[in-house]
Amino acid sequence: MNAHVAGLSLLQASGVDPERAGEVLGEALAGADDGELFLERSESEAFMFDDGRLKSASYDSSEGFGLRVVAGETAGYAHASEISEAAIRRAGASAALAKRGYSGVAAEGPRATNAKFYGEDDPLAAPAFSDKVALLQEIDAFARARDPRVVQVTASLAGERRVVEILRADGRLIRDVRPLVRINVGVTVEKDGRRESGSTGAGGRASFEAWIAPDKWRAHVDEALRIALVNLEAVACPAGEMDVVLGAGWNGVLLHEAVGHGLEGDFNRKGTSAFSGRVGQRVAAPGVTVFDDGSIPGRRGSLTVDDEGTPTERTILIEDGVLVGYMHDRQSARLMGLAPTGNARRQSFAHMPMPRMTNTGMLGGSDKLDDMIASTRRGLYCATLGGGQVDITNGKFVFQCTEAYLIEDGKVTAPVKGASLIGDGPSALTRVTMIGDDFSFDPGIGVCGKNGQGVPVGVGQPSLKITGLTVGGTKV
Repeated sequence: MNAHVAGLSLLQASGVDPERAGEVLGEALAGADDGELFLERSESEAFMFDDGRLKSASYDSSEGFGLRVVAGETAGYAHASEISEAAIRRAGASAALAKRGYSGVAAEGPRATNAKFYGEDDPLAAPAFSDKVALLQEIDAFARARDPRVVQVTASLAGERRVVEILRADGRLIRDVRPLVRINVGVTVEKDGRRESGSTGAGGRASFEAWIAPDKWRAHVDEALRIALVNLEAVACPAGEMDVVLGAGWNGVLLHEAVGHGLEGDFNRKGTSAFSGRVGQRVAAPGVTVFDDGSIPGRRGSLTVDDEGTPTERTILIEDGVLVGYMHDRQSARLMGLAPTGNARRQSFAHMPMPRMTNTGMLGGSDKLDDMIASTRRGLYCATLGGGQVDITNGKFVFQCTEAYLIEDGKVTAPVKGASLIGDGPSALTRVTMIGDDFSFDPGIGVCGKNGQGVPVGVGQPSLKITGLTVGGTKV
């Protein structure tokens, strides 16, 4: 039977009586603190056009469940790709081993919500397969015709529709249908034997329609080409300590990595974060307010409910420079005597949930980007960051810049190649001296990894001026 049949739960569509599943779950959770039966059906499609031809086109469909029993600090988890009463019963018996010798008090279930932050669109239904391929061909041809220096183009589309159901111990079945799409364009240019690249993309929780209108994808091509051409003229980046001006939007990835992970509840419960035990203390410059918000309509990191069934919300983490809270799933919140914040996330039914970010950002201020640059005698303007690495225990980070320029005597001058930012999140936050009035989110391309699990996220920030960051340079 098809799980998309109107009015049928994933359990019913698989021939399982929801009441019987509830009884099995109840037996597994007797004497435990918490737990749930998490069911999922996922369909996804991905297309990659590269080097003038369709390089890959894939379709994937999966369904299954995970049953979790939480007893204090311990959690038992069993999952299967077959949704049947027998499989659920076996999983319950296995997961229940976590509570041997334990006697807990069942936690109250998550509050109910009528909110919906996205529709139940099906990105696989439209456009048709052939139309998606034709669109990628059109993007490729358009990019190559845009500039004679273009030697390589990559274009990709990815879409998924994930149906999630969470059966709680009280018999409540929580359902969420989660669409997600993404488009990416990359352009490589060549001049005098030197090659450079630029890329961009966008997406969110809706059908493809909003992102594949001609004016939208043409703008992506032009932006990727612009970045590639800037990098073609880039000179070697000097190394040393200098003031750094960060552009708005995607650069919030530095905040996400260097600070956000350190504010997740599990790290703080275990005392392994640079921010552990510091609630109420100043951890950033005045004016710095950091939030996580899974309730923003349509955004890539948004969820109507998290993967335990808790409604998402806006959580202030740092307020005017003072640490005021962490992001929690139900387990970390209970063990720390706090309320869950709707931040329990898992990659799929085969994974246990843990505290994760959704859409994380820093609120805007009142400064102008032009003033930040004008006030900098010698520094770096990093328009766009690339990948980075962070150590959660101390917040130390290294981030590459994919588009950056020297600032000399208050003016943006030469583009530079090979620039990287080196520092640590906690001290970098204290060095923020100007906060822009131009807050924006990234265009919808973020993927966050933690403990081997990847989930879609959003990041955002205004332009910022940070004093005394170490800039690593590389010869062209």
